[in-house]
Amino acid sequence: MASRDFMTAVRDTAPARAWRFSARWLRHWLPTGLYTRSLLIIILPMVLLQIVVAAVFMERHWQMVTERLSAAVTRDIAAVIELLETDPEEDDYQRVIRIARDRLDLSVYIEPKQELPEARPQPLFSILDSILADQIQQQIGKPFWIDTFGNGALVEIRIQLENKTLRVFTRRSQAYASNTHIFLVWMGGASLVLLGISILFLRGQIRPILSLAKAAESFGRGQKITNYSPRGADEVRRAGLAFILMRERIERQMEQRTAMLNGVSHDLRTILTRFKLQLALAGDNPDLEGLDKDVDDMQSMLEAYLAFARDDAEESVGKLELSPLFVRFSNDFQMCGKTLSYQLNGVDELSVRPNAFARLIGNLVANAHRYASTLAVDIRKAPKSITLVFDDDGPGIPRESREDVFKPFYRLDEARNLNASGTGLGLSIVLDIARSHGGDVTLDDSPLGGLRVIVKIPA
Repeated sequence: MASRDFMTAVRDTAPARAWRFSARWLRHWLPTGLYTRSLLIIILPMVLLQIVVAAVFMERHWQMVTERLSAAVTRDIAAVIELLETDPEEDDYQRVIRIARDRLDLSVYIEPKQELPEARPQPLFSILDSILADQIQQQIGKPFWIDTFGNGALVEIRIQLENKTLRVFTRRSQAYASNTHIFLVWMGGASLVLLGISILFLRGQIRPILSLAKAAESFGRGQKITNYSPRGADEVRRAGLAFILMRERIERQMEQRTAMLNGVSHDLRTILTRFKLQLALAGDNPDLEGLDKDVDDMQSMLEAYLAFARDDAEESVGKLELSPLFVRFSNDFQMCGKTLSYQLNGVDELSVRPNAFARLIGNLVANAHRYASTLAVDIRKAPKSITLVFDDDGPGIPRESREDVFKPFYRLDEARNLNASGTGLGLSIVLDIARSHGGDVTLDDSPLGGLRVIVKIPA
């Protein structure tokens, strides 16, 4: 008991809550597609590696090279200052200037002593100013002023001597590692090339998985699959072969069920026909009225069961026009003094198995016709789905029974307050047809006071 309390306390600590929050945040924002996630698996390590290389190796290499170049330029300037201080005659200035220009690649100007300009603020990401200033301070130790941005290709250095000002111009590349970005360009270019090659190979690996998913989705909607063959890696091929074998087994079972139902329906219909014939020959006998009604009920249940178990997958996918269908249903409602309104919202036709889906709509309309006086139908299309909403003002279905009403032969006579019971297969057939199209059916409370039926299928 104590260990369970300890584990509960550990799970409720701040780090554990932060970790759970981070995990939920990542699941919410990370892409869900396999292709995109695979790209992230390739891209993220490559980007992190480049960041580490650029931040650790390149930064140290860049700074070290710049320090050495700046130290060399500063030593040259210190040598020029020592020559000037050792032989202060103005006649020798030209010799020093010439040596600095020819041997040290420095442009030197000797001017009368003057006040140095105000120090310029150092740029945020420039290491040349700080490193060059440190080197001049260490090796020369005299008042100085530097300008690294006045002329992009040159660096100006002014050093105040005892009775003169030394003005030095040097090329920026002499004091600064200016070609380090070439390595970054090569690294980025090579990464883009490798990434392009990876994307090409990854697309080839993902395409068979997408084909398998599309084939499974089409089979789930009851569509015929004629052009699928396993491709790709061995694991994907095994999954594709398992899918084909599963599809063949399901199709064989459906064919066997169809053959069995045809035989059963033929035999039972023959027996029921003989019953009806014998009852008709018996004439008008009040004692046989109950038997006659039982025969009619048996025939009704048989037809309903055959409709529920019929193999709708044999029907090909086509176009179901909604306007003529609802016009006919609306006329039926008007003949009985009831009201049916519908809004198609631009959805004039559905790409479904027409007979099966017409049966789905017909069962829902028939239920509303039996139990309610008003039915409102609203059909809307989203980018990936189509939703059909049926609202009536009938007695509704209690929440605790909304799962059971989809079971075959389940009747809710007391809740519906029926005078004549149905077969209990209407909603079962609706759910079976909706799921055979890859969709689903849910029940809710209607704003009209009765039952709301929501049918959602893929677009």
